Amino acid sequence: MLSNNKIVRARSTEEYVDMIEQAIDETFDLRQAIEFDEEFMADARFVVDELEKSLKSLYDSMKDGSYQFATGDLPYMALLAKYHEQMIPFRYLLKRINETHNKGLDISESS
Repeated sequence: MLSNNKIVRARSTEEYVDMIEQAIDETFDLRQAIEFDEEFMADARFVVDELEKSLKSLYDSMKDGSYQFATGDLPYMALLAKYHEQMIPFRYLLKRINETHNKGLDISESS
């Protein structure tokens, strides 16, 4: 069962920022897919809008120095619970970002 597996957190600030940038790129790609196949993917438009808003807000708070770890689940986590896995194919990346947000960077000595 996937929920029992340990979610790997980012090990550095750079890795965390890269994960967020990758999620923003994935969201953009998902938006492109929706626009390409509007009829089949119409339900995903709301999901993409919310993901994009949440991820950009997170990214901007890191850039302007106002970001804080451990403030509870990121807003998009409620979307992951509501929508089928096929609608958000990069859900594990989003879970990793949330896990890092809640528990901080994984700076354990596991090199």
